[in-house]
Amino acid sequence: MGRITETVKVLLITNVIFFLGSLTLEGAAFRLFAFWFPYNDNFYFWQIITYMFMHSHEGISHILFNMLLLFMLGSSLEDVIGQKRFLFLYFSAGFGALGLQLLFYYFKFQPGYQAFLEAGFVKSEILEFMRTGQYSSLVLQYTAEGNINEMYRAYLSHMVGASGAVSGIIAAFGIMYWNRPLQLLFIPFPIKAKYLMAFYFIPDLIGGITGQSLYGTTNIAHWAHIGGAIIGFVTMWYWKKNSFNDKRWY
Repeated sequence: MGRITETVKVLLITNVIFFLGSLTLEGAAFRLFAFWFPYNDNFYFWQIITYMFMHSHEGISHILFNMLLLFMLGSSLEDVIGQKRFLFLYFSAGFGALGLQLLFYYFKFQPGYQAFLEAGFVKSEILEFMRTGQYSSLVLQYTAEGNINEMYRAYLSHMVGASGAVSGIIAAFGIMYWNRPLQLLFIPFPIKAKYLMAFYFIPDLIGGITGQSLYGTTNIAHWAHIGGAIIGFVTMWYWKKNSFNDKRWY
């Protein structure tokens, strides 16, 4: 790790300000700035950006881990690719994370929603069910109760955290410095960037596929991490393949 760049510094400070502000505002901050499932009454369009700066209040580990990784890897990457490319990478990974996780939520939501439509319910009636959790047994003629429960959980789902954007940074760093040994604060020995990628992303891939988290908690958006990593991987692979140093964005 060398000096901290201004862009990384601003991102760190913004995340901390959002975290401290949300501690003060409590539930109101999450209703306004977390990303909620689009059918939810709490959904607002600006949440596609603000969710990246919100973090869980269940301990400090969520924001601390994300900010440590951003601090340890971000500046080195920005020094090579330039500020504008770094910001493009960071926010693109955040959007990619949101997109893949939202696709997963829709996959869980759609069977139950379609069953309500087939049972003759209109959209306003379905939304009323999702607000109250109460529904007519008629819909069970068209789908299993499990699908209704999955639909309801998707409706209540929300996303917070810079993890998707940071996943993009990790993947991009790994592509850029595949065999570079890293001395990370939370690992007592040097580890190559490619092994950091595997250590970080394989548990998410397993968790996303099986639904069983290896981290011991159930509220991790595994597909968001994978989505951010895919964007970071593909973007840096393309830039590296096309000699981005000759076309650096300052």
